[in-house]
Amino acid sequence: MTRKTQILTAILLFTGISAFPAGTSQPPVVSEATLLHEMTDRDALARLPYPAYTTRQFSSYDRKAVSPDQPGWFGNDDWSMFIRTENRNGRTEHVLMDADGPGAIVRFWMTFAGTDCGRGTLRIYIDNAAEPVLEASAFEILSGTKVAEEPLAASVSTLMRYDRRGHNLYYPIPYAKHCKVTYESPNVYAGPEPEKRKGTENVYYNIECRTYAAPTKVVSYTGIPDEGLRKAAENARKTLTATKKAATGSPKPGFVRLKATLAPDQTTGPTIRGTRAIREITLRLEAQDLPQALRSTVMSIRFDGEQTVWIPVGEFFGIGYKPMHNDTFFTETDEQGTMKAYWVMPFEKECEVSFRNFGTQEVTLEGGIIHAPWKWDRRSLHFGAAWHQYTDAKTGANGKSAPRDIVYTELSGEGRYVGDCLTLYNTVNGWWGEGDEKIYVDGETFPSHFGTGTEDYYGYAWCRPEVFTGHPFIAMPAGDGNLGIGYTVNSRYRMLDAIPFSRSLRFDMELWHWQEARMNYAPATMWYMRPGGICKIAPDTAGVRQPVVLRRSQLVPPVLTAGIEGEDLEIRGCTGGKAYGQYRTNGLWSQNTQLFWHNAPVGSMLTLGFESAVETAARFEGICSLAKDYGTFRICLNGEELAPAIALYAPELITREVPLGSGHIRKGENTLTIEAIAPATGFTECFFGLDRLVLHLQ
Repeated sequence: MTRKTQILTAILLFTGISAFPAGTSQPPVVSEATLLHEMTDRDALARLPYPAYTTRQFSSYDRKAVSPDQPGWFGNDDWSMFIRTENRNGRTEHVLMDADGPGAIVRFWMTFAGTDCGRGTLRIYIDNAAEPVLEASAFEILSGTKVAEEPLAASVSTLMRYDRRGHNLYYPIPYAKHCKVTYESPNVYAGPEPEKRKGTENVYYNIECRTYAAPTKVVSYTGIPDEGLRKAAENARKTLTATKKAATGSPKPGFVRLKATLAPDQTTGPTIRGTRAIREITLRLEAQDLPQALRSTVMSIRFDGEQTVWIPVGEFFGIGYKPMHNDTFFTETDEQGTMKAYWVMPFEKECEVSFRNFGTQEVTLEGGIIHAPWKWDRRSLHFGAAWHQYTDAKTGANGKSAPRDIVYTELSGEGRYVGDCLTLYNTVNGWWGEGDEKIYVDGETFPSHFGTGTEDYYGYAWCRPEVFTGHPFIAMPAGDGNLGIGYTVNSRYRMLDAIPFSRSLRFDMELWHWQEARMNYAPATMWYMRPGGICKIAPDTAGVRQPVVLRRSQLVPPVLTAGIEGEDLEIRGCTGGKAYGQYRTNGLWSQNTQLFWHNAPVGSMLTLGFESAVETAARFEGICSLAKDYGTFRICLNGEELAPAIALYAPELITREVPLGSGHIRKGENTLTIEAIAPATGFTECFFGLDRLVLHLQ
């Protein structure tokens, strides 16, 4: 393609004229300009892709994973795994990607660990050229300004220090014949022995690329943009970061108002007739228990007689079950409860939108649906969305709760996969998402997409809890549950990295928690399919009726029988310092965890709660931790003193049984109060650790 033709193509795209109309006798042409336009075209996402392409992912996944029925499938040495190592002009270059074209890189994620990490040289070679078309540090290329500006090149979360973020390049890198990506760093060890790689630079990467079917022609990336490309990139950047999303490009939009009060098990919703497409849904709920309403109010949609959407409204808008701010290319929400979605949803004859209240309270909903004319053709697809919850899932890296693959979704038909949202509640102070995504397309026996960790899939890194929104395709509006007890929401939406399938798609995710834990884990998935396509995830009516979890005790009730783990006591208040379940594989604590209260000033108080099925008098004993920086504490049960002063000093960290005194346990709720009296000698604050509370009936 000549420079003049490239400019003409860009102009056609800006004016809304398709550069490759279906049925043309000319071979389709793909370039940076066409890909940048496609990146912002929600209408194109709702049709089978033209020109056709397949996708695959190159990543640093642990190469011990060869089959689900063989050891190593859940291997976690997901760094510095390369295709091979090459010597070129005296340099040692590790090959991350090696793909024949015509194709394009459409998403490139990396993170690093170790001294001077990420400062090695990343090189991208196009069409078997001897010299790279891009050569710079990974940070400069992926999240600097070497290739593009935000959000096409970005790192998250910006609340985290730069080298510990996930670095995401969404700017497309097309190639006509071939593409190879390498990384050079003197700190990298790429051998097969994991123990030798510890202490070296750890390189984690995921590269998603397209491969186009013949006779598609691709104009290769040159790294030297002309005026047309600069305009295309700026147009894409502005569209993706616009504060007001474009609801419709049609001159004849229609509007249906949503306003109803739903009693339990009541349903409401409109029917829209004609050949049209939903382009925007706005909704706001009111209820006495709004979090529960966001989960128990379900939106379902039937397109041309087929139900393809069944999803709780909070999950559909990307926030789970808590009102909060979030902003992506497909969703927009605020703390006041207004929610908007911009998925394009075409239908040939009619669609029926309904909202059902599966909860036990009354729910009022208000909002509207914008729809517009649509040209239905043989490439048009129905939108689909499904949700299900793994309720009270037991998970852990060792022991009885071994890692396992769980199903995000399973689809049968022809279409493409376009996104997902994960909502969960974590009950321990440890990382829940070590698992890798495994996506099988059209009956693959080994997944063409095999990732390196759940946080990597969602664009960030190192299980960090710092939130991020505002990126068009990835978001984490809540992250309290990442390294602690709490609530987390992750979402990823796909444009250029949407995954086409002609027969089937199955998305598995490893559920791997570093600690033994119980959690609620709920994926929502989105796709487009031809009429007649099937999603094998059945409506989870039991899941939407479950109470949403807002505090740990809902999943791990603090019930005292003969004893209770310290970390299972409910933390109800802390006037100084910080209290949490401390995890450490030191062999001292049962389940490797204790209730830990650190940096407690003298006079501060920690209030704990537990439940009892009976009323009784009892003698208490604590399996406590002692160390040189642990202090002296006063303990009360239901306001009555148990122990006036217990000193937890020892020269080294140990555990031992400590008498706590006798008291009266109520039937039902009880309160245990710990007051910091004095620090250990040489310290100004107190440390306290309780592995287990033991009860002796009197």
